[in-house]
Amino acid sequence: MQSKPLIPIDLSRLTLDIVEEQFSGLYSGELGLSSIRGGQSAANEALKELDITRYAEDRSEVLPRERRGATVLSPYIRHNLLTLGQVYRAVKGAPFRDREKYRDELYWQEYARHLYARIGTQLFNNLRYDAAWDVPGDGWNREMSCVKTVHHELETDGWLVNQSRMWMASQWTVRDNKGWIHGQERMFQNLLDGSRAANLLGWQWSVGSGTGKPYGFARWQVEKRAPGLCFKCSLKKNCPIENFPDEVTPIELAKNPLLDNDLNIDATRGPLVPVINTDPQYVLLTIDSMGDADPSLAAHPDLPAVFIFNKEALEKLQLSSRRIAFYLQTLQDLSTRRTLLAYIGDPYIFAHQNPVAITYAPVPSFKKYSNPAALYPYPWLVTPHSGSVRSFSSWRNKLAKTLQN
Repeated sequence: MQSKPLIPIDLSRLTLDIVEEQFSGLYSGELGLSSIRGGQSAANEALKELDITRYAEDRSEVLPRERRGATVLSPYIRHNLLTLGQVYRAVKGAPFRDREKYRDELYWQEYARHLYARIGTQLFNNLRYDAAWDVPGDGWNREMSCVKTVHHELETDGWLVNQSRMWMASQWTVRDNKGWIHGQERMFQNLLDGSRAANLLGWQWSVGSGTGKPYGFARWQVEKRAPGLCFKCSLKKNCPIENFPDEVTPIELAKNPLLDNDLNIDATRGPLVPVINTDPQYVLLTIDSMGDADPSLAAHPDLPAVFIFNKEALEKLQLSSRRIAFYLQTLQDLSTRRTLLAYIGDPYIFAHQNPVAITYAPVPSFKKYSNPAALYPYPWLVTPHSGSVRSFSSWRNKLAKTLQN
């Protein structure tokens, strides 16, 4: 690999100053911070305050915000500042119905990771049923108060409750007939918890590509989950979603054998024990594992940690400034406890030219980290199996009973 210069980042500076001066051309939208702060310290505090009482009943509430039952832990879970297993155990003493519903959502996140680890970039295509995915355009009509309100929260906070995400996906595709791949990309740019696995899967399910049953966004849902919002809408007397959309039956696609059987389960799940090839000199962190408990970080407490913002990827993705700031806040927090070097450049070249310890990540791009000095297992909630991932229920039915209540 041809060497490319790394641009050092001074993490002692103000977060937004770093974004504005060093990430120019690498982000989209206005400059700003989310109210959800990045970092292990913030994650630990959020977990400490976690209370899922009434979660089963209130998880889909959108407005007012104080009625919401969603925990807002997903940005920390996404980057393994909090692992799924850690959060799973943290709710052990919660009321039964709330605990089971919440854990079911954690399993869904794990299912998305397993699915993506197995089929990779095929998740960008329709899974089981035909659905328009390559139609360009903007499918969010901001004349609708429900869309405008949710869109504003997406752009300013970088986080939405699951109900709102379904509204936006359905409005973009089922209602406005725009391609789901373009819609999910717009959402992905802004979400602090944006992962290809969860975002792609969520959009596929909303548009019916996974189940054959598109999610029918209608006014009734807005009035139930965000009472009073429709009353303020300029379209309240001419609501484009007054009634549920006509039911459609998508065409079922030819079966993808990878959804039924994994012939290379070792590659999907990564190593189950550390693989040490030589003594590492650095711990290389990735976007998929930024927490203090990262296995490679924990195994080498005396080595300097390195995080490299992938310049080529950022130029293409154009993530929001709030997402980049969340990562910077996480690194700034970690730098108070560890020697940490942060750069903008090419992480794959760095890993090729230096002996690094790194934690496996269940994403296609991880294959570019060829033969690291030390490779550590990914902190799965449950170990991936080779059986069916055709649906969440089929995947769940194959799970070994490895967790205790």
